Amino acid sequence: MLTQLAAGAALLCPCLPAQAVSHVFLVQNSGWMEPFYADPASQFKPLVTELAAAVTQPGDRMVLAAFNQSLPGAPSPKALMSARVAEGAVRAQVRDALAGLQPARKPGSSALADTDLGEAVQAAIGTALGGKPGLVWLVTNNRNSPHNDQATARRNREFYQLIHQGGGIAAALAYPLKMPVEGTHFRADGLMLYVFAVGEQGARELDALLAAGRIAHVITEPPARLKPLDRATVRLVPRKVENAPGVSFSMAPDGMLRADVAPDANAPAAKIGWNLENTMYPYTIASATLAARSVLGFDTRDIRLDDASIRNLAPGHSEPLASVMQLPVAQLPGKWSLDAIRSAGSAFVLPGRIELQLSGQRLELSQTFRRRMEALFPGDPLPDIFVPPADIRGSRAVLPIEVRVHYGMAPLAALMGGALALTAALGAAAYAYARPRKAYLTVDGEPRTMMARAGTTQPVYDKAGAQLAQLKTTIFGHQLTGLREGAQVRLGR
Repeated sequence: MLTQLAAGAALLCPCLPAQAVSHVFLVQNSGWMEPFYADPASQFKPLVTELAAAVTQPGDRMVLAAFNQSLPGAPSPKALMSARVAEGAVRAQVRDALAGLQPARKPGSSALADTDLGEAVQAAIGTALGGKPGLVWLVTNNRNSPHNDQATARRNREFYQLIHQGGGIAAALAYPLKMPVEGTHFRADGLMLYVFAVGEQGARELDALLAAGRIAHVITEPPARLKPLDRATVRLVPRKVENAPGVSFSMAPDGMLRADVAPDANAPAAKIGWNLENTMYPYTIASATLAARSVLGFDTRDIRLDDASIRNLAPGHSEPLASVMQLPVAQLPGKWSLDAIRSAGSAFVLPGRIELQLSGQRLELSQTFRRRMEALFPGDPLPDIFVPPADIRGSRAVLPIEVRVHYGMAPLAALMGGALALTAALGAAAYAYARPRKAYLTVDGEPRTMMARAGTTQPVYDKAGAQLAQLKTTIFGHQLTGLREGAQVRLGR
């Protein structure tokens, strides 16, 4: 049934470099899509062409396939091209592959082909990608009607069960697009683009595409999130900090929260005002209970929230949230510590995170999105089932944080000054120890001068060569030892 797609997909199965990403583009060509092919003003094929050029990079593997519903003698999906992406070649390749594509007809009949969205997605994941990570792009008019089944609500529900319950799909987005077209048999107002990230590597690649704005180069509409709905559902943005002299908060361009702490700050806690933003378009958080904690170094502490609940927070909207957060004062090194000395002129960084848990979460499809879907797909019951699974009753958001203590150069300068002084003192001591010294003696009534270094012991002789004593020299002076009985020897003149 999937022979032709499998033949093209075979190029995706060998081991690829770790950075290579696989893309499968599924383009619907069933009867319901007739106006998108027939209308001379249709932007359907140019959209697919520009999308493929925007999201792929040289070295990626990609398959472009048309799909409707598989029947004996008419396999679906059907590969139109399969290649490794080359620099500057994708646009022309996709344009040429789509040029002759027209709505398919059933084998041995003039009737236009039906549609099976689930079949197409399963084939892309299981056959084209071979169960490996990648991205599946599905372009459809959103009419899921195998065998011309008019129970579209049930068929759409089956499709969304595949999305939410399919273990291979780690993330999914939907882009409802306005595209009015008119053909011989039908007219349509909208088109739907889905992207399914297969595996965690696929999810990371999708996140990278979104962060880089590469999809937004072609599609300016915000994506509707289908999956996951249990993490990164809200965002915390700091507004102000109170009762914490020497502490300030800011957001880094990469989304990291930074707490800059003066080295002499000793406030045990800070009152922080946040903006809590719903990032889960197109869902309104109708209600949820909040709990938060901070994890800094080896220290985990609860964050006290003034209001531990959310009510009717629409997507893209925010509401103020006040909190009291314990600061890790005891864990921060003192200005004279080794860590502080090492960080002089820069910052000592203590990494951590703020965790926000939403429990008892109840989501509702936003009315704005519902009206948009009804306008683009009139008569389609999809908005009624475009809802998260009932078992998703909670979510978790994590905000990375860095506590940064800025140490000046004074401790390091003082340490370097002390080290220089110690070095000088040691040098002076070494010189004093090694320098020869004069020792004045009187031997048998005659003055005598001897040269001696600290740490040495020398014999003292009389005129006949007999040893009378020993001269011991230290850094503190000289002394006579081993004096022979009756010898006339003394220090000095």
